[in-house]
Amino acid sequence: MGQHLFHEQQKFQQWRSRIFTAIPPLSMLALVIWQVMLGHQWGSKPMSNTGLVLLTIFLWLIYYRLVTLKLVTDVQPGEVRVSIPGLWRTSRISAAGVRSVEVVSYRPLDWGGYGMRQTKRGRAYIASGNEAVRLTMADGKIVLLGSQRASDLAGAIRAAQ
Repeated sequence: MGQHLFHEQQKFQQWRSRIFTAIPPLSMLALVIWQVMLGHQWGSKPMSNTGLVLLTIFLWLIYYRLVTLKLVTDVQPGEVRVSIPGLWRTSRISAAGVRSVEVVSYRPLDWGGYGMRQTKRGRAYIASGNEAVRLTMADGKIVLLGSQRASDLAGAIRAAQ
């Protein structure tokens, strides 16, 4: 591993998404309480108590994984790496292929929302906030890197070139 010029980990902090993704495990928990603890069967062909408990645990593990995801941005001499560890492969951007680096404000919905996105406007890596570094590549393509420290990130990318 090379020298780090910049490192940032950002949590995905969209509360509406967290609440929405909690609905399946919460529903299953209610069914576990109804069937296993209170002894009422759910439906005409109910799932076994063991199956119901295991499915509920599985859904809670998925929920936990989703709410603990982080967008990691690293700048090293010659490249920028962006990843969501454990969910997505690392994207590598050659610093030599960057034509311009600019700190910008943006609206996440204009880029397709949060996460790693490919849109008509270009590629976007967004976890939270509304500040980013916009890279214009030598081939004219745009890459948007969301950051809580956009000025520091832009300086590191310039230093990496």
